[in-house]
Formats: sequence, structure tokens, C-alpha cells
Amino acid sequence: MSAAEAAPTPFVRLGGEAGVRTLVDRFYDLMELEPAYAALRAMHPQSLDGSRDKLFWFLCGWLGGPDHYVQRFGHPRLRARHLPYAIGIAERDQWMACMIQALGDCGLEPALADRLTESLFGTADWMRNQGG
Repeated sequence: MSAAEAAPTPFVRLGGEAGVRTLVDRFYDLMELEPAYAALRAMHPQSLDGSRDKLFWFLCGWLGGPDHYVQRFGHPRLRARHLPYAIGIAERDQWMACMIQALGDCGLEPALADRLTESLFGTADWMRNQGG
């Protein structure tokens, strides 16, 4: 077995389902508490329970753990599911700032936090449907 095959997935490195749930809960808690994320919060339903669950289910699979989201809803089709929302550079950057703060608050090892930030930025940028 090569070193790459033996390396734990980001899901495992984050602490499995408990670690992913902690990250997702911190992300949405920050969105509700921090005035800097008010515009991002306004794009979400009044109750964040469904959003919390969907991001948790998605991130579990995206990070290399169980595919809870796919089992419930099929292929994520992220861009198509986000088309009803006006997402430009400001929204992308606000989402990323909130997630970066959540990653930092969860005490991830810096190399993992940097890797996730880079990957999440690519996905968040792909969600943009407004502006150049």
C-alpha cells in the first residue's frame, strides 16, 4: 500500500461525522450571529435546520466520508440548485469568509484548513451566476 493510499481522507482528518457537524454548525451559527454575514443569512430560509442538514450531508461525502446527500437526493447538481439565488463575487466572498472563520474556530490543522479553503473557493466561485 502506498503512502497516498494510507493517508486519511479529509473526512477522517476533520473528525468524521462529529467533526463535520461541528464545522457546519459553527458556519451557520456565525452566519446568524455576525453582522458581516447578514446578506448571506438573508439568502437562506428563516429556519436554518434544513440548510444545516444539507450542507452536513453534502460535506460528509465531499470530504471522503459517507454519501448521505447522494443517498437522499441523488447527484448534488450544486450549480443548478443554486441558480435561483443571485450569487456574485460579494456573495461568494461572504460565504468563503464565514467558512474560513468556521474552519479556524474548529481548530483544524493549518495544512488541512488551507487545502479545504482552496477547494471550497473553487466550488464557491463555480456557484457564481452574477457578474464577471
